[in-house]
Amino acid sequence: MTSAPHLSTTSPVVTADEQPRYPLRLRLRPKALTTGYVDGAWWPRSRDLAAELPALLAVLAVRLGEIPRVSYNLTEWDTTPAQISPDGVRVRLSGFWSRPPHTVDLIAGDRRRLTLLLVPPDTEPSAAHHTMMRAVLRENTDTVEDLLRVDVGDAPGVHNGREGDRRRPDTLADHART
Repeated sequence: MTSAPHLSTTSPVVTADEQPRYPLRLRLRPKALTTGYVDGAWWPRSRDLAAELPALLAVLAVRLGEIPRVSYNLTEWDTTPAQISPDGVRVRLSGFWSRPPHTVDLIAGDRRRLTLLLVPPDTEPSAAHHTMMRAVLRENTDTVEDLLRVDVGDAPGVHNGREGDRRRPDTLADHART
């Protein structure tokens, strides 16, 4: 007699040192020469940079190697420590008021830099997906502001509710904060 597989109805235990496993919402441009303002797009789940970064750094280490510094705009994140040490590697977090909003720079040990468009965490999923896919097009030269502007007629599932005005641009930030 064979036994059926046992399916547990309890959720796995997560310790304080361990983060729950969620797919990373990240898109990168191909490594070949590209133009534009960003090298990819990241849609974090919260405004807690220290909690969001370890998974991002682990994935990007494949492309950049060790990433000892992250630069960000102070208005985009909740209070952030000066450094974190995921997997024992010290990463300095440098927040600036003057840094372009809606971007995060990851600086590798050899000084290569990867600039990511930061899609606000509370953005509607189809609008976030649309923006991320536009950001990684090889030929895309849109500014950060243009990338965060949703052409309502082109983004599936995003509507402003006005008849005859479906092509009016709305910003993701406006969608996210309403």
